[in-house]
Amino acid sequence: MFKTSPLRKRQLYGGIIGLAIGVLAIVFFNLKSSEEYISLGPMNAGHDDLSCVTCHADAKGNLAQQLQSNVEFAIGLREKSVDFGTQDVTVKNCLECHDRPNDRHPPHRFSEPRFKKAIKKIDATTCITCHSEHNGERVTVASLNYCMNCHRDLEVEDDPIDVPHIRLIANEQWSTCIQCHDFHGNHAYEVPVKLNDTIPMAVIRDYLNGGRDPYGDSKKHIGLSEPEWIKLKLQD
Repeated sequence: MFKTSPLRKRQLYGGIIGLAIGVLAIVFFNLKSSEEYISLGPMNAGHDDLSCVTCHADAKGNLAQQLQSNVEFAIGLREKSVDFGTQDVTVKNCLECHDRPNDRHPPHRFSEPRFKKAIKKIDATTCITCHSEHNGERVTVASLNYCMNCHRDLEVEDDPIDVPHIRLIANEQWSTCIQCHDFHGNHAYEVPVKLNDTIPMAVIRDYLNGGRDPYGDSKKHIGLSEPEWIKLKLQD
């Protein structure tokens, strides 16, 4: 009678245990309740109720095909790499919920040649430059002086504010821009005409970190909720 050696038994048991762990891991990480364990960090303010699949679609092909393609790219047998696991999140994903016809700074606008120099300093062609996800905040851009990249030559006819824009620009007071204006122009509120009436920077920073909206609750366009987004996807 054929006898299995102790080494062979250990290899067999190890393979079975490894397979079982692999299956359990796949099941666990595909459960909706497990999303918090695989997330890179807390969802940004306003995205708390979104699930992973809202932004992260499965990449094309199975894992073996994706791995093979990327290995071929690494050794020079393929011109481009492919998404692994899930597709990269792009500005298109963001605009599926946040596309606004009245956006003062729509991302596609910065693809125009006249903004070529500006986007080398701050890439406004993509939302994640300022709204990097999984940080538990609303805005993640490092500095609030970003307006200087496009508005150094700004001239305002019949300037209504008590400290003219030309003087604010000359004094490099770029933080005053966001104290008066919300970047996307989606809030329906009255812009102050006196510098002393603008929103304090401490309040602005609290808002960017996920706090109360100092520009008011009235908005011209409301982003889609996840149920609305799912319904729209099913109609496509």
